[in-house]
Order: sequence, then structure tokens, then C-alpha cells
Amino acid sequence: MTDRDVFLPVGAQPTLDALVEQAIAAEELGYDRAWFPESWGRDAVTAITAAAERTDEIGLGTSIVNVYSRSPALLGQTAATLQEATDGRFRLGVGPSGPIVIENWHGMEFGNPLRRTRETIEVVKQVLSGEIVEYDGEYFDLDGFKLRCGAPDPIPPIDAAALGPKAVELVGRFADGWHAVNYTRGGIEDRLEDLERGADLGDRDVDDLRVTLSVGCCALEDAERANDLVAQHIAFYIGGMGTFYRDNLARQGYEDLAHEIHDSWQEDERDHAVELVKAELRDQMGAAGTPADARAQLEQFEEIDAVDAVYVSFPRGATTEEIHETMEALAP
Repeated sequence: MTDRDVFLPVGAQPTLDALVEQAIAAEELGYDRAWFPESWGRDAVTAITAAAERTDEIGLGTSIVNVYSRSPALLGQTAATLQEATDGRFRLGVGPSGPIVIENWHGMEFGNPLRRTRETIEVVKQVLSGEIVEYDGEYFDLDGFKLRCGAPDPIPPIDAAALGPKAVELVGRFADGWHAVNYTRGGIEDRLEDLERGADLGDRDVDDLRVTLSVGCCALEDAERANDLVAQHIAFYIGGMGTFYRDNLARQGYEDLAHEIHDSWQEDERDHAVELVKAELRDQMGAAGTPADARAQLEQFEEIDAVDAVYVSFPRGATTEEIHETMEALAP
């Protein structure tokens, strides 16, 4: 049975307490896991710690923390501490993010994200083992230290976000799960083949990897408002967040559409970009409309072979009340 998770908009909430209340609501509504993103708002670690204190059963995880702004050793320490704080409910989700955030917000060079992600995962796994970390990589050369507090039990799994074929293959080789973001229902199939190839290269069983698919959702009695919000959200990522999401959509068979949405957004023709999404893409990448319609659409994503979990993600423009209404409507 496919898990149903929820992706909490850390930065968009008016207060930290409001965010924690959403995690509590997600637990009461039966969601399997709450994922906490980290961009340029509240940090995910503090938010998860606060949520851990006020929840008992729901899984908690980062989706994602980037591999540039913290060292791999610190990420390992953080994962060990959060596993303790959550009483074993934590999953660490990492990824490279993108040059807009890494260079313009963190002030670091966005260099060789594949290699950096691989080395981060390998170092974090050594840290979490509790053994002395010995690592000689292109970016990191570590020797002589181990966790002073002892290894977490159980060791938290490490998931990675990835878009392109080689990035997804890397996840299959080295991580414990894949976060699939910005995919259509049909487009994810090719990348699942890349995940399996990576698992084979790493002499691993792909069935042991957790595939988590992000779905932009809005379920309101005002169906038009719900559709508009999800379409705006999709258009923003394709048009306004660099070229990675645009190129990822192009690889899924939407090359002309991806470039038209991107170019329209960049040229301040954003209403046109949103209309393009509504006409040709919204139902392939999101679940929106009345509660009944949105539930039926979300179930189509859950039926995709090899997807172990979907997480309900909320559009950027949704109010706190609309987020709660959607969370209730789409609860497991």
C-alpha cells in the first residue's frame, strides 16, 4: 500500500507554532510522514525538533537539506541527534538544491553537484555507523574522528532528491530512497529505470529503496481557486527557479511547452505561463479541484508502479486555512 505523506511549507507559515500545529494535525489525520523543506526561510532542523516534542507517531524528515551549506560530518551529527529527538522516526533527505539558492543565498560555488551529493551520502553513512570516519574524496578528506555520542539506533535512512538520469542513478547506487519532484505521471517511468540501473551498479535491491513522489495539491470547495493555485505553483518552478525544473520537464516529452512556460515567466508574461500549465500540464503534475476530484487525482499518482509514497505538497499561494482544508480533504 502506498504511504501518504505531507510536505509542510516551513518558510510560508506565519509562526513556527503554526507550522508545528500542522505537523500535529497531520499526525491526527493519519499521514505517514511529515517532510520539512529548507530553502531561505526557517531552518528544517529546528522545525523538526519542535515538531518532535509535540508529536508521538508520525514520521519526520527533511526534504531537503542541501549538501553545500553544512559539512557532511555536521549533517551526520544532525541526523543522529534528530533520530534521538524523534525517538527513531527520522529520515534524512539531502540534495544539491540549485545554483540560485546555493550561490545567491549561501554564497557558495555550485560545483559538481553529483559528486558532492555522493560524497555527502557516503560520509554521513560513515558518521552514523558510529565507527571512525576514514574518507578520501574529491571534496572531503576526513580522518580520525567518530561520533562522540554513539551511533543512533536504528540508523536513520538517507534519501536524496534528484532530477536527471545520472542523478537518479546515483540515488540508486548510494542512497536509501529517492525524492521525485517536478514529475508528470508518465515522465517518472524513465527515471525509475535509472534508479533500478543505479541499484544494480551498487549491487543493491531496488525494492529496498523508498520512492517518494511529490504532488502539488489543493482541495477546496472553490475548484477554480484550487486549480489556479496549483497551476501557479507549477509555473513558478518551471519558469522562475532556474533551468533545472524546465529541463527536467523537457526530458519528460514536454520540451516545447517547458521552454514556452519558462520564457513566458521570464518575460513577465506570467498569466500566459499559468494558462499553459492549466491547459496542458496541471492534471499531469498535480491534484486539484473539489475535495472529491482532488482525491481521485491523487490516487492516480499512488497507482504508479514502484512509487512507495506520495507527499501532498501545497501551492505557494495557499493560505493557512486553504492548506488545512486540503490536508483534511486528502487525509489517508
